[in-house]
Amino acid sequence: MVVKIKRQKNRDSKAYWQYFEYSGDVNTTVAAVLDFLNYSDDLYDIDGNYAPRIRWECSCLQKVCGACAMVINGKPSLACNTFLDKMKGKELVLEPLSKFPVVADLITDRSIIDNNLRQVQLYIGERDENDGGLYELQYTAAKCLKCGLCLEICPNYIKGDNFFGALFANDTFLTHSLSKNRKKELKREYTKHFSSGCSKALSCESICPTGISTLSSIFSMEHSKRK
Repeated sequence: MVVKIKRQKNRDSKAYWQYFEYSGDVNTTVAAVLDFLNYSDDLYDIDGNYAPRIRWECSCLQKVCGACAMVINGKPSLACNTFLDKMKGKELVLEPLSKFPVVADLITDRSIIDNNLRQVQLYIGERDENDGGLYELQYTAAKCLKCGLCLEICPNYIKGDNFFGALFANDTFLTHSLSKNRKKELKREYTKHFSSGCSKALSCESICPTGISTLSSIFSMEHSKRK
C-alpha cells in the first residue's frame, strides 16, 4: 500500500507531499501504520530517499483522548479508529486538520478549542435539580474529546471567527443543565457563539467519533430559551 503524507517541517515552512510504502498487516489501524513506518532505524520514502520521522500525536490509542485527529483519505478521522481493511482503494492519504495551525507534519495546534471555552468561562457548576430527565443527554454530551473533527468538517466554522462550533453547543448544553446561577448568561453566549452562525448542516454528528447528538443539544437549548 502506498502511504501519501502531507508534511511540513514547522509552522513557517512550506508543505509538501511524501510517499511511503507500507507492506504490513492490513487488519490494523492508521495509527499502527504510522508506528510501523517510524519504527525502523532509518526511514526512507518510496523513491529510496532518506526521510525524517513522521510527526503525529497520540496518547490512548483507544478513541478516548482525540489526540490522533487528522484527515484520512479526505475525511476527518481518528487514526486509532480508522482501519485499513474498511477503506477503499490501495492508497492511504494523510493530511493534518486544515482548520488549525500546523505545528509539524500531522500535528496541529488545537488550543483555540480550550481558549474559546475559557473565554466564556464554560465550566461545569452545581446541578440544577429542576433539569431532571436530561441525564442521558448530559452523559452523551460529556463524551466530547475536543478532537476538533466536528470543526474540521463544519461548513460554518472559520478560523478566528465568532462561531465556536458543535463542541461549544454540546458543552453549553451540558453546563447550562448543571449550573444554577449562570443560565441567562450561558444562553446569551450560546446565541452569540453558536446558534446565530449554525446552518444545521449536522455534518458534526456524522463525523463525531463518540456519537454525540448535537441536534439533541440544540433542541434542549432552544427549548430552554423559550421558557
